[in-house]
Amino acid sequence: MSNGLARSSVCFRPASFAGTFIALLFGAAVIMGCGTLLQTGITASVPPVRYANAPVVVAANPDVTIIRQVSDKEKTVERPVSDRARVDAALAQRIAAQPGVAAARPDTAFPVQPGPATPGLTGRGYAALGIAGGTDVLVEGRAPGPGEVVLDAATARDARLAPGASLTLVAPGGSDTYRISGLAAPQGAGPTAWFADGVAGQLSGHPGRVDAIAVQPREGVDAKELARRLREALRDTAGPQAAGASPTGIRVVTGDGRGSVEHPALGQSRTLLIAIGGSFGGTATMTAVFVVVSTIALAIGQRAREFALLRAVGATPRQIRRTIATEALLVAPLAGALGLIPGVALARWWFDGLVSRGAVPEGVELDVGPIPALVAVATCLLAALAAGYLAAHRPSGLRPGQALGEASVEAGRAGVVRTLLGLVAIAGGVVLTVVAANLSGENAANTALGVVMCFLVAIALLGPWVARIAAGVLGLPLRAGAGGTSGSLAADNARANARRLTSAITPIAMVSAFCGTMLFIQSTVQHATGEQVRDGVVADHVLGSTGPGLPAATAERAAQVPGVDAAIGLLRTGAVYRSDGKLRSANVLGVSGDPAKLPRVLDLGVRSGSLADLARSTDTVALDATLADKLGLKVGDRAAFWLGDGAQTQQTVVATYERGLGFGQLILPRAAVAAHAGVAYDSQVLVADAPGADRADVAARLAKLPGDTAAPGEAAVGGITETDRAGYVAQTDRKRESGDWANSVMAGVLGGFAAITAANTLVMTVLDRSREVALLRLTGATRRQVRGMMRWEALLVAAAGLLLGSLIAWITLVPIARGLAGASPYVPPGTALPLAAGAVVLCLAATALPARALLRSRPLAASGRR
Repeated sequence: MSNGLARSSVCFRPASFAGTFIALLFGAAVIMGCGTLLQTGITASVPPVRYANAPVVVAANPDVTIIRQVSDKEKTVERPVSDRARVDAALAQRIAAQPGVAAARPDTAFPVQPGPATPGLTGRGYAALGIAGGTDVLVEGRAPGPGEVVLDAATARDARLAPGASLTLVAPGGSDTYRISGLAAPQGAGPTAWFADGVAGQLSGHPGRVDAIAVQPREGVDAKELARRLREALRDTAGPQAAGASPTGIRVVTGDGRGSVEHPALGQSRTLLIAIGGSFGGTATMTAVFVVVSTIALAIGQRAREFALLRAVGATPRQIRRTIATEALLVAPLAGALGLIPGVALARWWFDGLVSRGAVPEGVELDVGPIPALVAVATCLLAALAAGYLAAHRPSGLRPGQALGEASVEAGRAGVVRTLLGLVAIAGGVVLTVVAANLSGENAANTALGVVMCFLVAIALLGPWVARIAAGVLGLPLRAGAGGTSGSLAADNARANARRLTSAITPIAMVSAFCGTMLFIQSTVQHATGEQVRDGVVADHVLGSTGPGLPAATAERAAQVPGVDAAIGLLRTGAVYRSDGKLRSANVLGVSGDPAKLPRVLDLGVRSGSLADLARSTDTVALDATLADKLGLKVGDRAAFWLGDGAQTQQTVVATYERGLGFGQLILPRAAVAAHAGVAYDSQVLVADAPGADRADVAARLAKLPGDTAAPGEAAVGGITETDRAGYVAQTDRKRESGDWANSVMAGVLGGFAAITAANTLVMTVLDRSREVALLRLTGATRRQVRGMMRWEALLVAAAGLLLGSLIAWITLVPIARGLAGASPYVPPGTALPLAAGAVVLCLAATALPARALLRSRPLAASGRR
């Protein structure tokens, strides 16, 4: 009987299942999209190109690893380093001496500034020539010695250069004039310059260290077996505390693992994909379940008369529950399966956006597998079954006569259990808010969506109470005559049908809360960062580069320009620190020049100590005050962290400052970080004029610095740009906006899903009012009055949902904004007003369209419908 009833309901009343089907479909799409990104993050790999002909590659572990004690178990915690981890160049000789090794070539790469005759080059050590394969790699001339270079033949031909010619090259470690000693066959890596190995190490800015070592096995030696032997031989070469080239440990890779050595950013990309697919995906899954449960509960509640009639004709509670379960089995798998298609499309679009913005290396393939699909379909099915059983519990358990009576009128208030659960959800939200208020930075932000979910669940459970209060307060102007007859009808209807109003208010509150929280966290951080940058940059001139960066000597040369009082170079890199048993990343600023003059170009808001003490030694650091408080450090203490390549260090804290959000959480002498940065070029040089100096004259002299960096008799190399403080702020804003794209997409995904749910729920609610609309028409209400009533109800729903969602978002944002930015939430009108207008338009459209369909029916015919 149950199966037959279920099939009949689906076949002969498909419209009643449309809302449920849509909710399940889009729920499966969101889960599938996030699950696909999570799986891609776990399995991401890049096929080797440069190391395709090197069966075994030895490199440094790209992760910082600690062991954390959790209860009686040890837990490994890892975090990718911000830059490339490197190994000791001398390790190549040790590897070459191992049995089965035919050759071990150290390989390093660094950018060389473009010159008047050559494009931008990749500098490498001559020992790396031939790693990419091929024979007779040196097609003309001889190997380079000190002061010499080998160019690839294509670049030399395009520049009309031949062996014996000289050219000036600028690299991170310095600039000089080099004689071309030979030409090499193209290696498939673009324009390349090969230097003597010792010279290459100095020019790279990382003397004695290389990116990787390419190993060729002897003939007949299996690559995997050789890799196993090398792991055994190198196991104790360098640990986290060891000096030298492999502070994070050594790895020996084969197969596609070689691609991760070529692309050191792959580790951070995997972390990003796992964060999006895992952390955000978990929240999206909870939201999808919440939406599905709410929609199915609404759909079953609208069929109360049907279930009451079934009880009256002899159906047992078990048969009704089995009918609902069978309906779920008929609808959920199909909706979930169809939702996989837009889910994969969402993942593809999102993934391509990350690749185009450089967050994921090209060559990584989106991994669409069966596991996310199974999870999406199973989640929707389980949610549908659970929602159906819960919603049918009360109508199926009532006595037949009682069921018919209760189905004829709407329940006035929520049950005791539902009320208690709603109060528990409010308490949970309050507790999480208090916890977030006592946290800082990333920890506070991690509580955001938990707070939102608690309060949304509370609204759903206490909906009748919330809707009655909202209708009573917001309906006062309508009952006073502000909306005429239609407005008065809307206010009275809203109070009399609080449960129905709840179903419409909750999704609007969800849109407002989710979008408001995620977008305004981002806008708050952007605003606070922009304010700190605008207030902190006091330099008169900002030098930048059209190439990969500025050579280390640029700040020193700028300081020698007449009219310049101070010139400070900024080298940007990263670090990893330990806090509360977790590893976290921080931005690092390496400063060159006289630290005592740093306040002349940067006002960091020093809270304690003195930035001038950075000049004492390379063993010093200034900390952002928020980070110092978090770690419990003060001036004079020793701060331990890992630098950009994973090298562990301890520095003496000499100052704390307030504006770390705009400039970085750690400031160190450039000499302390240059050898550990990815590329040892300065990103900017900040220049302050001497008192009374002519700013225009100083700017003109600074613009000639590219010529000054060349050797005597050589033309200018590279390209230096000169701007002012406003230009620096504008550049910073553009970089920050591009980095916030992923967060905007997260807000868009959740907000769009919630908006679809809101529209779906409103349509379902309006279509269920055919009897009510028909009765109004029979009592004399005109079509215009009914449409007006619907519009006022839609506006009331939008206002209530926006107020509740905004309140939830604000409660969530206050502690998080203080933890992340040390400021109150910043709500830009350009974001808030369109969000509010979109919610209002959504309510009006989702109400007006089905209302017009209802008004096309004849009142007598409509009043007779079940």
